[in-house]
Amino acid sequence: MDLLTTASTVAVSSYAVLSTVYRGMQAVYSQPENVTPPSESLFGSDRWPSVDVIIPCYNEDPRTLAACLASIANQDYAGTFQVYLVDDGSGNRNAVIPVHHAYEGDPRFNFILLRENVGKRKAQIAAIRRSSGDFVLSVDSDTTLASDVITKLAVKMRDPMVGAAMGQLTAYNRSDTWLTRLIDMEYWLACNEERAAQGRFGAVMCCCGPCAMYRRSCLLSLLDQYETQLFRGKPSDFGEDRHLTILMLKAGFRTEYVSGAVAATVVPDKMGPYLRQQLRWARSTFRDTMLARGLLRGLDRYLTLDVMGENLGPLLLGIAVVTALGDLLVSHTVNWWTVLAIVTMTIIRSTVLSFRTRQLRFIGYSMHALIRIFLLIPLKAYALCTLSNSDWLSRKSVPLPNRSTKEITSAMPLAEANAAGNSGIAESLHTADLSLTAGEV
Repeated sequence: MDLLTTASTVAVSSYAVLSTVYRGMQAVYSQPENVTPPSESLFGSDRWPSVDVIIPCYNEDPRTLAACLASIANQDYAGTFQVYLVDDGSGNRNAVIPVHHAYEGDPRFNFILLRENVGKRKAQIAAIRRSSGDFVLSVDSDTTLASDVITKLAVKMRDPMVGAAMGQLTAYNRSDTWLTRLIDMEYWLACNEERAAQGRFGAVMCCCGPCAMYRRSCLLSLLDQYETQLFRGKPSDFGEDRHLTILMLKAGFRTEYVSGAVAATVVPDKMGPYLRQQLRWARSTFRDTMLARGLLRGLDRYLTLDVMGENLGPLLLGIAVVTALGDLLVSHTVNWWTVLAIVTMTIIRSTVLSFRTRQLRFIGYSMHALIRIFLLIPLKAYALCTLSNSDWLSRKSVPLPNRSTKEITSAMPLAEANAAGNSGIAESLHTADLSLTAGEV
């Protein structure tokens, strides 16, 4: 009984100290530096880098895809950009083909229709190998971009040592449910505190998939490593954004965060899909944290604290809660110190966030503490015990461990896909022409 009480008290006290130091330094480093913002005219009218926008798409809702493509078509960018939509063997291709056709007359848009589902990573690489722009902007098919996103990311990457940059993410469907509202606040914190603080040292640890720009020359040098990632001898086909970011950092390039480049992405509106997403992300984080251990020695010491705060913090909190519950079951005694510490820290955090953002909605972020303690921490423990499991959880990919993207990126012309119509696209895929038609999202 005394052992459980002591363990809970020590764990929650250690968590309080670590969290206070980590969150305090994060809040300081995430503040914008007092520097003159770079001029968007520094490239000159004829010197803006060319950009390739790559959009992997799998079974996307046609309306969501249409919104994504419209936001890209309406980009206010002084340079040239091409768009490559990669349909990753979608089962609803009949439904999304009309969305493709809306951009047939736009020479910036190109469509790659893969014959089978090969996974997001290989779909990305299929387009990267076919494109040639100076920068590559990866966008998820359920994401819409503000009209100045390409411009703002391109300006940040004017430094040749910047290998990647990400924009600020918001929840496109924020107003749908209480969960989407919480996730929108979670995204704000992940971007404007965590990534912003990491960006102060040029080491954003994960340039998130919905909106991340890469320097092609850097990307090409890492593409083989990116494509053939293994974990315990098995192909790893999720967590592609975090893994690619770590590869960039290990290669000596900077990774940056641009708060003004706003992208709105569709988030889960039900707990089941949300937890599956979090499980996939947790596995990816643990895997690539192992990969990044040696990298931390060459970065600012704050980044080591950041990794400890994100990984050790939940462990300490989990121990505190489990031992407190054990104490309650064994001795029927509530460890009020543990309860008081958790409640106090939650209230302070929510209050500080509301003051900092000038938004009262962040008071409601205190609800996230319950989800974190009773759902996310156990889920992270399960993720740690099942790191070798590469199940995508939200999509089913055809495992192709022995095939490169050069072998699986054959595409069918858009007109032929449309003509397949009611006779079934599945049959026509086996005889499709290997050419690629112009017209891209």
